[in-house]
Amino acid sequence: MAIIGYVRVSTNDQTVINQKQVITEKNYNVEKWFSDEGISGSVEAAKRKGFGSLLDYIREGDQLVIVGIDRLGRNTIDVLETVKVLQSKGVQVISIREGFDLSTPVGQAMLTMMAGLAQLEKDLIAERRTAGIKRAQSEGVHCGRPVKVTPGQVKALISAGMKPAEVQKSLGISKATYYRLRMDL
Repeated sequence: MAIIGYVRVSTNDQTVINQKQVITEKNYNVEKWFSDEGISGSVEAAKRKGFGSLLDYIREGDQLVIVGIDRLGRNTIDVLETVKVLQSKGVQVISIREGFDLSTPVGQAMLTMMAGLAQLEKDLIAERRTAGIKRAQSEGVHCGRPVKVTPGQVKALISAGMKPAEVQKSLGISKATYYRLRMDL
């Protein structure tokens, strides 16, 4: 029986060190660590490189220790399926933050609620992000990738007598972009 640790952070600005520290401070002697750094919890657990390796490595009788259920994912169905796969392999899943036994009916009910809350949090973050982008756009802030070619540049080259194909080649734009920018003139 081995104790396996799994840690995940969503952005490259975050670090897994804090999660590892929480697990070791709870006196779990982790034999092997698996991690996914800069990977969103909305990506299915089995499709994450680190978690996929964990699934290949982990054996019956092992314990998987995580800081919280949300480290497994932020999609209720995916989290429930992930725990089900682990339990079918005979793996005990230990979530430090929630502190309940996932193998009991009460633990399963709590898992479902916690996974649902993780998904709700993800959805609220997305909603706030979308609202922030819309507000910024309404204030005239450009959102998205930088504009490389402007309608004015296209107009200047057309005025200089260049043909459409020459303008496209000169500015490095596609035919569709050329005609879209011409419509903005």
